Amino acid sequence: QVQLVESGGGLEQAGGSLIVSCAASGDTICMSTMGWYRQAPGKERELVASVTSGGVATYVDSVKGRFTIARNRVRDTLSLQMSNLQAEDTAVYYCAASAKWPPPTNPRDYSAWGQGTQVTVSS
Repeated sequence: QVQLVESGGGLEQAGGSLIVSCAASGDTICMSTMGWYRQAPGKERELVASVTSGGVATYVDSVKGRFTIARNRVRDTLSLQMSNLQAEDTAVYYCAASAKWPPPTNPRDYSAWGQGTQVTVSS
């Protein structure tokens, strides 16, 4: 099993930057893909960014050029650097891991989840 614990996030003004981090433990070597999901009130959970064990990253169009996902396989950490934040980025952000290939987009294919961390952007 894999355990994920997020940290970071918080309150930031529009145009500002925040970073969310995730510490992984357990059988992480099997996790071929790790990603960040977010869920805003009343909305479905959305895959924001993911990265494979080989370092290939993908992003949802709305965050391209603003967010950067990074995975450190030695330290078993995952981070999401968020810049030029906008009000619509407000959500609970979840770290997730999957052993499936190719890299999944359906949250049902992610077997490990963190508890979530709140990101609030004020306009």
